[in-house]
Amino acid sequence: MTHATDVPASTAPPAPTRPPEWLDLPDGFALRRRTVADAPEINDAVIRNLEHLRPWMPWASAAPSLAHSTEMTRVGSELWEQGSDFLYVLVAAERPERIVGMFGLHRRIGPGGIEIGYWIDQEHTGRSLATNGSAALTGAALDLADVERVEIHCDEANAASAAVPRKLGYRLDRIVEVPGEAPAETGRKLIWIQQRPAG
Repeated sequence: MTHATDVPASTAPPAPTRPPEWLDLPDGFALRRRTVADAPEINDAVIRNLEHLRPWMPWASAAPSLAHSTEMTRVGSELWEQGSDFLYVLVAAERPERIVGMFGLHRRIGPGGIEIGYWIDQEHTGRSLATNGSAALTGAALDLADVERVEIHCDEANAASAAVPRKLGYRLDRIVEVPGEAPAETGRKLIWIQQRPAG
């Protein structure tokens, strides 16, 4: 990759305002932009992972209807176009219609920052997919013109999620006391940060 500092300022391309719609990952997986056409498969993926997600995701308390999943994908597509949230599905590159996880970049942490969220299909855990996907999104996020820091938030008890930013060299910036919203949450939220490299 060529960074802006590697070429004269007059010929440096402008930094992007949106991340790529497709990001290749190791081992034949990829992140691709989520679309409204994904709604049925997303609905199936959430339903088959409800028990896996319920301890940590407040929205996983009940099975979503297809209409709900369709509306969420429609809103997500609008947010991408607006530049506020960038939602991805995790797929095997040879089966891009089969969803085995979800990722997102969310502009909800204030100016200069973007937050990564993720979950992995229960049958695909333990394969570094959350780590590899978050690594790709960290790089894509820090390439954006207005992003100076990337954050990952997780409950203190969620050891699997906390392992991801730790492996990627994020710094544990602080622990914030918040009301627990999902059954397994302690209410102690870990805030992990990776800054844009100086220069």
